Amino acid sequence: MSKHQDRVVLAYSGGLDTSVAIGWIGEQTGREVVTVAVDVGQGGEDLEVIRQRALDCGAVEAYVADARDEFAEEYCMPALKANALYEASTRWFRPCPAR
Repeated sequence: MSKHQDRVVLAYSGGLDTSVAIGWIGEQTGREVVTVAVDVGQGGEDLEVIRQRALDCGAVEAYVADARDEFAEEYCMPALKANALYEASTRWFRPCPAR
């Protein structure tokens, strides 16, 4: 078995829950944890700080994916063209990182 088959990828927000999950997943599964944070232009905390937090919490690798253009072009613009209501921004965001 290759080394990379012993890894789990965690969608990482940088918050308390996903930070604690890094260690918990490692303990429960015996696998290394790799994190991925997705930038859709949400603002807030600097994504380099979030990436470093993941490493500090035990992730063996931490990535930040820039999905701002994809999110704007493939999710926001079609929603606006369809006169969608803005009720909860995370509903629009959730399919984007899954891609």
